[in-house]
Amino acid sequence: MQTTFSVKTRGPGLYEFTGEVRDWPRGHGDGLLTLFVRHTSCSLLIQENADPDVRTDMEAFLSRLIPPTTDPSMAYLRHTAEGPDDMPAHIKAALLPVSLSIPVQAGRPVLGTWQGIYLYEHRIAPHRREIAAHLHQD
Repeated sequence: MQTTFSVKTRGPGLYEFTGEVRDWPRGHGDGLLTLFVRHTSCSLLIQENADPDVRTDMEAFLSRLIPPTTDPSMAYLRHTAEGPDDMPAHIKAALLPVSLSIPVQAGRPVLGTWQGIYLYEHRIAPHRREIAAHLHQD
């Protein structure tokens, strides 16, 4: 069973789409759900969804670790065709997961109490991101 989730972004940060994922496999028993983002400048994460400061701190840390090419520490980067966030976005996507595997039990993703599923946008401009989903059933 397959589908595609779409997430509209407004710039860098984590965009939760747990609800859509949770609703999709209902009534389909047990299996393994694979999510795969079809872009090279964003990532997928399972992260805490209770305290919004976690998302803010994640973005602050990653932006400090990998700043835009306008930062003097990033002057060695050459791929800047789409702006100063272009290559840093690719680096972030290379370091973070672009796919997730989540067990499904009785038609529901098996997530912890405070876990949410997020698209992590690394670009400044708004985008419409697609996440391919495949439920492999036992």
